[in-house]
Amino acid sequence: MSSSQGPYHHGNLRAALLDAAVRRIRESGIEGLSLRELARELGVSHSAPRRHFPDKQSLLDALAVVGLDRLGEQLDAALDHTDEDFARQLTAFATTYVRFASNGPQLLELMFLRKEDATNQELREANQRAFGAPVRLIEEACKRGQIDDSDRDRVEMAILAVLQGLATLVVGRMAGNRSIDQLVTGTVHALIEGLRPRD
Repeated sequence: MSSSQGPYHHGNLRAALLDAAVRRIRESGIEGLSLRELARELGVSHSAPRRHFPDKQSLLDALAVVGLDRLGEQLDAALDHTDEDFARQLTAFATTYVRFASNGPQLLELMFLRKEDATNQELREANQRAFGAPVRLIEEACKRGQIDDSDRDRVEMAILAVLQGLATLVVGRMAGNRSIDQLVTGTVHALIEGLRPRD
């Protein structure tokens, strides 16, 4: 496309840049991301993207927010369609998380790299929105006596470790012939048995 079409022919250049950037990092990673290349792809002037993103870091931060918001929306939707059974809730949550990771491992990596930036309030708020659902899930399961609540941090870290481990297995194609559903269901079952309160 030629840049002669003008910098605003997309109507919403910021959104178009973010969509194009998500596709680009999926194809060539964060290192392959360039504001100049995005401008060329969208057919806008080389300076047009800088009206929305002064530099590459501001674009990366915005991408992390987009990723966190998308993940949060998908996790909320998954949990909204399950009952109060913790096993089914955690299975739905884990399946959604692993599918998100497998569809965009580079974006997930960026999200985790940037989400704790203390200087960026937008990132911190997006992180809280994204992971509000699983925090509530654990809290409610503890209140219902479905899992051990003697050490909440231990429970949260165990679940996070399992989620990240599953995502790594799937993204790295180390799960053999197991489908995501099969892998998640079996792993969540084993995890829950270990988290149950002991008499």
